[in-house]
Amino acid sequence: MPTTPTFRELGVADDLANALVSDGIGEPFPIQQLTIPDALEGRDVCGKAKTGSGKTLAFGLPIIQQLERAPVKRPLALVLVPTRELAQQVTAVLEPLAALRDFRTVAVYGGAPMGVQIKALRRGVEVVIATPGRLIDLIDRRELQLDEVRMVAIDEADQMADMGFLPQVRRIMSGISVEHQTFLFSATLDGQVGTLVSAYMEQPARHDAEPDGETVDTMEHRFLKVHHMDKVKMAAAIADSSGRTLVFVRTKIECDRVAKNLREAGVEARAIHGDLHQRQRDRALAGFADGTSPVLVATNVAARGLHIDDVDVVIHYDPPDDPKTYLHRSGRTARAGETGLVVTFVEWDQVNEVLGIQRRAGLNVPIIKMFSNDDRIRDLSSWRPDPELAPFKGRRSHPMSRGRRRR
Repeated sequence: MPTTPTFRELGVADDLANALVSDGIGEPFPIQQLTIPDALEGRDVCGKAKTGSGKTLAFGLPIIQQLERAPVKRPLALVLVPTRELAQQVTAVLEPLAALRDFRTVAVYGGAPMGVQIKALRRGVEVVIATPGRLIDLIDRRELQLDEVRMVAIDEADQMADMGFLPQVRRIMSGISVEHQTFLFSATLDGQVGTLVSAYMEQPARHDAEPDGETVDTMEHRFLKVHHMDKVKMAAAIADSSGRTLVFVRTKIECDRVAKNLREAGVEARAIHGDLHQRQRDRALAGFADGTSPVLVATNVAARGLHIDDVDVVIHYDPPDDPKTYLHRSGRTARAGETGLVVTFVEWDQVNEVLGIQRRAGLNVPIIKMFSNDDRIRDLSSWRPDPELAPFKGRRSHPMSRGRRRR
């Protein structure tokens, strides 16, 4: 069997590799194995990989390894991300590695005091992790200049496109005048993302860690036909028998309502959506991460870009609108080779809608009628629906293989 290369064998410097090992990161993930050698050679790198596949270190290690000291208000490296949560998470990964070499990082995003971010820029930082809107605000205020930027990473480029940020990304990229190296990572590389690659990358090394048309085969998928009045009890029963549970709903109002109903059912749950203040969002994420609130109810704001370890179950409380959203939501579990359970609640008038999503997502899983007092709810991962009930005849059900267990 081929052996997995070490970070050192990929070209990562000893001090950075040692820090990763000390943090329990001993082996590079596939996207890191594919992209880090080209990045350290100075090439532009274009990587196709889903959230949770290790992309942050794939671009972060080459950036930090090639950094020098930066002038005030003139960072040498820029990481563009679509959401404030992702900005925080990328910063949390890169900051300790940068500190090993006495380099400084700052996250700039909307919803947080601009004065704190300006003070950091005035002191001088080497790496800026930014959402496009806040970055442009700081540029317009002359608190930040891009004329010394030598490395740019565009993370979750497809979500940038989905959220309408590409005009801002183009404006930012047009302001980087010196010769620079560009990294772009995305779950898809066609459409509008393809225009970014063509416009701002020079003969990039292309790497695909996520073949088209495949769902993560370490996920267990369950589709349960439920009664509307029983959904809260169903979610509570699943959460009670699981670890961290992420519950997706369609609207902000429902997000607050479902979280409240779950608390009334005895489950400690918090809500996260776009109308909450940043402090409230941070508090909800912190409670979910440390286990004090093991259930997080979210709108699609949390479907992309969040890195939360050890999410055991994703519940589609409301079915998603399309297969892309299904995969993005579901991708909060079974990350980086771990196993995970994905449960979709299907009301009687949503069956045809969900079957359409299944067909386009390449799933062929029976939709089974179930109530909250059903014993099978307590261990949905082990229970298997009868494959003879699969909706699409002549096609095999989605593989349900086991991956590495979480530490």
